[in-house]
Amino acid sequence: MEDLVNPEGGSDPLEHLLALAGLAEEARADFVQSRLMGARRDSLGNVWAGEGRLLLMAHLDTVLPPAPPERLGGRLYGPGVGDNTSGVAVLLSLPPMPGVVRAFTVGEEGLGNLRGARALVEALRPEVVVAVDGYLPMVVDRALGSVRLRVAFLGPGGHAWGDRGRPNPVLALAEGVAQAYRLPLSPEASLNVGRLEGGEAVNAIPRRAEALLEVRSTDPQELARLEAALGDLFREKAEAHRLGVELEVLGRRPAGRTATDELLEAAHRGLRAVGERPLFVPGSTDASAGVERGLPALAFGVYRGEGAHTPGEWVELESLRRGRAALLAFLQALGVG
Repeated sequence: MEDLVNPEGGSDPLEHLLALAGLAEEARADFVQSRLMGARRDSLGNVWAGEGRLLLMAHLDTVLPPAPPERLGGRLYGPGVGDNTSGVAVLLSLPPMPGVVRAFTVGEEGLGNLRGARALVEALRPEVVVAVDGYLPMVVDRALGSVRLRVAFLGPGGHAWGDRGRPNPVLALAEGVAQAYRLPLSPEASLNVGRLEGGEAVNAIPRRAEALLEVRSTDPQELARLEAALGDLFREKAEAHRLGVELEVLGRRPAGRTATDELLEAAHRGLRAVGERPLFVPGSTDASAGVERGLPALAFGVYRGEGAHTPGEWVELESLRRGRAALLAFLQALGVG
């Protein structure tokens, strides 16, 4: 391909990446809005432009707080420079296209629960949903479902010596977490405890201890089984330790597959245009908001790098131009652009 940067108009994704990296989410939205012709913005913070049956989405939020990036050779280092600052940069670099909505969403990461993508799918009523998110040459053709939970154990607290023997929420939580990791999992399921907190002082029996955890699976029935098993486990642990317990669902993401043969063939053709072959994988992206509605949906990766969700994340700068060319070829294969 003679020009990987600007074969169909638009702009250079590297310029956008270097401008966006290190910006907080609100500033990212402002930057995108200022450079997106006909941009609109909703009360959640989503920014979008265009009209049509195809909704392209890239999420503005990052897992870790942004920090000033560092450029070393052909790489850019910093938290969030790939996931999904690079996706935002590539999508923003595309020219306006008939039949296509370019959208930049909030609430994809952490406990955002896909609130931005879900709101746009509801408001715009697309026929096809594509998330611009992930590494080249990955194509997410199956939605990886999840359930995010908060569990808290509650007790009377007390003095570490004078009230020794009273129920200890930290002990109950530690036992419960250890047993949770021993639950049987199917090959395409996972459990992660991402945060623990509780207690007031080294010489005080805690009154409260809590954990944030999630289960993931490509199988909705496996998700339901794991959620029920965790509920039973923590309730039994609370009873054994004579403690109160709170169980709260903080978010759900759907599992399933709605990618059509047309979408999969377009992914093949788009990546073939830049000398790549698609690697089809399950994943949790904004495309899940389309899967949830039964719409044809997938996610298309547009950059190379490593270290997502870590402070040392990095991307190959030139890979964004290659990803942009692949994305344009993918859209052309779908008959748009």
